[in-house]
Parts: sequence; structure tokens; C-alpha cells
Amino acid sequence: MFRKDIYKYVGLVLICTAYSACKVPEFAQRNENKNVPAGFNNSQDSTNTAKVQWRQFFTDPNLVSLIDTALKNNQELNVTLQEIEIAKNEIKARKGELLPTVGYRVGAGLEKVGRYTSSGAGDASTDITPGKEVPDVLPDYAFGLQANWEADIWHKLRNSKKAAVSRYLSTVEGKNFVVTNLVAEVANSYYELLALDNQLAIVKQNIALQSNALELMRIQKQATRVTELAVRKFEAEVLNSKSLEFDIQQNITESENKINFLLGRYPQTILRDKGSFTDLVPPTVQVGLPSQLLANRPDIKQAELDLAAAKLDVNVAKAQFYPSLGISATIGYQAFNPSYLLRTPESLAYSLAGDLAGPLINRNAIKAEYLTANSKQLQAVFNYEKTILNGYIEVANQLSNITNLQKSYDLKSKQVVALTQSIDISNDLFKAARADYFEVLMTQRDALQSKLELIETKKQQLNAVVNIYHALGGGWN
Repeated sequence: MFRKDIYKYVGLVLICTAYSACKVPEFAQRNENKNVPAGFNNSQDSTNTAKVQWRQFFTDPNLVSLIDTALKNNQELNVTLQEIEIAKNEIKARKGELLPTVGYRVGAGLEKVGRYTSSGAGDASTDITPGKEVPDVLPDYAFGLQANWEADIWHKLRNSKKAAVSRYLSTVEGKNFVVTNLVAEVANSYYELLALDNQLAIVKQNIALQSNALELMRIQKQATRVTELAVRKFEAEVLNSKSLEFDIQQNITESENKINFLLGRYPQTILRDKGSFTDLVPPTVQVGLPSQLLANRPDIKQAELDLAAAKLDVNVAKAQFYPSLGISATIGYQAFNPSYLLRTPESLAYSLAGDLAGPLINRNAIKAEYLTANSKQLQAVFNYEKTILNGYIEVANQLSNITNLQKSYDLKSKQVVALTQSIDISNDLFKAARADYFEVLMTQRDALQSKLELIETKKQQLNAVVNIYHALGGGWN
């Protein structure tokens, strides 16, 4: 009776111990927030420019050709493509863990056991064949197959494979995000290059205008209408404009090389149409609904997939607390003499075993991995929410930017017209002695500055359209 009570007590202890071993620590969870405003500027129009393929969005054939080259040769994009291959191989590795592992074993050896041991005493009293004793030094030859398999009771291995799949899909979206960034960067750099070309043309025109004014000042000085100071002031202005010309030429070189770097090639001339830059009309952009950002922006989809993988990692870490069932088997031939090695069934050897193993005492390492997985999941949640918020704000900022730049461009266009007319007026007034040389000089300087600012505003307009196309998630299809 006492023995039965002992067995009951031991069994109860084992059950309690097993329960405590399987118990998982508690932690605070947070569900991701996918709520976004209903519309941009109270609009409910679902037409979205992000669905327009970049070849249709950009109509300049030179720009299209540059983007095509960049998508083939850009080093950052090629690095990202290799990350996709790495993630794909990780899926294969996780899938392989679900299947039994089978290997082979071939071996040979020698063994000398002590005579006064159980094995030695047994060998001494045994004959291999009648009249032939077991030798003191006994060879051992063996070959066969061995297999191991872990039964995925708690879906630890399956969740690990699913996490690898999510990370693979995440790298695909990461590649798409690199593509849309690359398309936008090439387009913005191209428009910057066109703006510099037109600013250079304006500066050259202004140098010719200032040179004519300088000759006029020299003639006026000979006629004692102006002093040497006026001549020197206009000469200094011509020199300043020529210096500005070289600054712009350097910026053009750097912009060309920036584009060449994005295209993965060494410096060379960028083909482009240097025509009237100010006549370019930015394409109309339809922003659609904020909720469409969740489906269109690759970085948001990437963050969502990373979150899904992080959740699965928590389940994998949680399964470490539970016992695992392993099954192993071997089959082959073993003998002390090669001539006996293939005798069946005498030399046939096999085994089949199953074991249930789990953590019992000192589970700190498992707890640490589990808590780390929880923290990484929360990081993924916060990153997902941040990416959505960032996407919405980027679109809202560019919408406002496009509107304000259009108003600014209209005003600057009127300013250029007024100052251009002022140049002729100031020259006529100066010839009629109704204005001094300083007014002529300042009018020319203001006109040049206004023309350069108009080109800069036009570039900002084109960049804003590219940026909102990028912010909506366009350019990777």
C-alpha cells in the first residue's frame, strides 16, 4: 500500500513539473492599427495614379531610356535581388526541417576489451565457430543508413517555414520599394539636369546683355556721361555672371555623374532635350484614397509581411517550452570480419527509437528567446504603424506642395515678364538721362535672378509630381 502511495506521489510531482515546464510567460500584446483617414482633402475619388505604369507616366523618351538602364544595372537593386535569393533559400532550409533526414554510415575499427569485464568474459567463453575463439583484438566493420525525424506536434517547424515565406515576400516588396525609389531618383535627377541646362542658357544670354551694357557704359564714359565707377561696376557684374556660368557647368557635370552612378556606369554624356524647360507641363496626379496606400506602397506591404513573420517567430519561440518528439532509426550490416559482413540475418543490425524531451529546470535561455521574439513583434507593429503614417504624410505634403508651387510659378512668371520689360525701360531712361547706371545695373541683376528662380520653381514642380507618384506607391509595376 505504501509503495502505491509513493508511485502516486511521484506521478503527481511529474505531472506538476511537466505543467510548469510547459507554462509560457505572459506578455503584453498590441494589435496593429490600420486606421487611416477616409480621404485626402475630403475627397472620395478612388482614381489612383499609382496604378499607372512608369512608362506611361513619364513621356520623355530620354528619361524612359535612362530608367530602363538603371533598372538593369543599378548595384543597389542587384544587391536586393540577391537578398531575394537568400530568402528563397531560407524557405528551402525550413521546409527541409519538416522532412526526415536520412544519411549513410560506413565505418571500420578495432576493439580490445579487458578479459575481466562482462564483455571480455563473454568473448572468452564464446567460439566464433567450433574450435575458434574470439580474438583479443576484435575488428569491427559496419555500413548502413540512419534516419532522424522530429514530429512537428506544436507546429514549431511549420511556423518557422511560414515565417521564412513571409520574409521572402518581404524581400520581394523590398525590391519593389528599391525600384520605385530608383525610378523617382533618376527622374528627379534628370529634371534637375534639364533645369541646370536652362539656367546656363539664361546666364549666357545675360552675359551677352551685360557685355552690351558694359560697352554702352564705356561709350558714355568717353562722352563724359558717366564716370569710371559705372564702367567698373558693369565690368564686375559681367565677371560675376561668367563665374556663375562655371558654377552651373560644374553642377551639370555632377548631376550627369549622379545619373550615371544610378545607372551603374562610368561618366558619360546624358542624352536629353535641352529645349524650353519652362514649357514642360507636369502630368496630372490622382491620389485616390488613403486606404489604397496599404496595397500600393511596397514599404507598407513589406512592413506588414515583416510583422506577420514576427508573429510567427513568437509562436516558434513559444513552442520551445513544450516537449518535442524525436524518432530515429538505423539499418545496416555489422560484423567483425568482412567475409561475414553481408550475411543475412546474422550480420543485419537495425534499431528504432523514439524520445520525448522538453525543458524542465533552468529555462532562462528559452524565456529570453521568447521575450526577445515578443519585443521584436512589438517593434514590427510600431514600424508598420510608422510606415503607414509616413506614407500618408508624404502624400499630404506633396499635395500641398503642388498647389503652392503652381501659385508661386504663376507669380514668378509675371515677375519675369515685368523685370524683362524693365530692362528695356531702364536702358531707354538711361539714354535719355532720366535714370542712372545703378538702376540699369540693379534691373539687369533682378531680371537674371527672377529667371533663375523661375527655372528652379519649374524644377520643383516636376520633382513634386515625381515625389507624389513615388509617395502613392507608383513606379515599381
